[in-house]
Amino acid sequence: MYNIKCDVAIIGGGPAGLAAAISAKEEGAQKVLIIERDNALGGILQQCIHPGFGLTRFNEELTGPEYYSRFVDKAKELGVDVLLNSMVLEIDSENKELSCVNSEYGLTKIDAGSIVLAMGCRERTRANIVIPGTRPAGIYTAGSAQRLINRQNIMVGKKVVILGSGDIGMIMARRMSLEGAEVVMVVELMDYLAGLTRNRVQCLDDFGIPLKLAHTITKIEGDERVTGVYIAPVDENKKPIKEKEEFVECDTVLFSVGLIPENEITNKAGICMNRTTNGPVVNQYMQTSKPSVFACGNVVHVNDLVDNVSKESEQAGKYAARYAMGKLPETKKEIPCTIGRNVRYVCPHKIAVSEENEKTTLFFRVLAPEDNVKLVARCGSEIIAHKKELRANPGEMCSLLVDTSKIVGDEIIIEALKED
Repeated sequence: MYNIKCDVAIIGGGPAGLAAAISAKEEGAQKVLIIERDNALGGILQQCIHPGFGLTRFNEELTGPEYYSRFVDKAKELGVDVLLNSMVLEIDSENKELSCVNSEYGLTKIDAGSIVLAMGCRERTRANIVIPGTRPAGIYTAGSAQRLINRQNIMVGKKVVILGSGDIGMIMARRMSLEGAEVVMVVELMDYLAGLTRNRVQCLDDFGIPLKLAHTITKIEGDERVTGVYIAPVDENKKPIKEKEEFVECDTVLFSVGLIPENEITNKAGICMNRTTNGPVVNQYMQTSKPSVFACGNVVHVNDLVDNVSKESEQAGKYAARYAMGKLPETKKEIPCTIGRNVRYVCPHKIAVSEENEKTTLFFRVLAPEDNVKLVARCGSEIIAHKKELRANPGEMCSLLVDTSKIVGDEIIIEALKED
């Protein structure tokens, strides 16, 4: 068995893993190792050739490859080690060991001072949402279609219906249109947009692509190839209204119906998970229930902006390095972050209170769209952070900056309050 020793081992070489590796190096970790199953770094951003990245972090608009290449260059400059073509099989958090298989070395054991989970997420498929009908060619997830077109130069169809108004789906509506396909419509089960408003404007409205809210696909038709789908509006319980069903001709169906964090090895390691996000429970250091294991990016909760992923991942790398060097602040007590009015979840899920006072960002999503809201973090009746927003939408992440020195009581409650 091939053996490797390092201070910080990072599983995943996408934007989360890269940001964590750079931060760990800058914090003083000597040997930082990224373990990546692909043959190159970059993760999903390798196929995201559209602009829109880096607006917050770099104050300029970059494509996915332009964004991640800046992190790759910095990682190389700092001397981050990389093990490509490697699949992690399991984590032994007690002994701080990883087992993986590598195309060159075979079975490999990695001894680390700390471990960072940065595996990202995957798409939900037709099987996850159970749409009846035949099984012809022409059915793809939006991400797989994106990879085929952008990385392999393979066109997937000519007349397209997209289910789900997630960001990847809307971006692929524009991409397919630019390649000469007809995007008949985007169909969304909810009565509000699932992705960023800017993507609706730039990818749907600018191309005259209809968006049907509160609708779903009820059946897929076709023998060797998709010939069409049945579309129906849904009632208040999200059940299709069959008498209003209509047939829409198409040869391709793309699914953009949500993402699932890649947490098989997280679950196997016995790490405490959050039911809402399907990711590990973390504190503001991005530390999981296993003290030697940290987590960041879409493996914790699905983000809408890669800039937010980078920010969270830098926290994970910084404190994973401190843990490996025995410099992580000693926790006096943990304060849970609790969801209040119109909040679906919050991350981090708890705050570790120590002698070191710091400012930490709480990321959260609302349950339903609402105009003129006040975002509030409070301990009991005392408000410790707040800001006003003209609109809060489930498809766009909200955030509050909290000073840990202001935390009093036994919990922090996050709310989105309606303003008059």
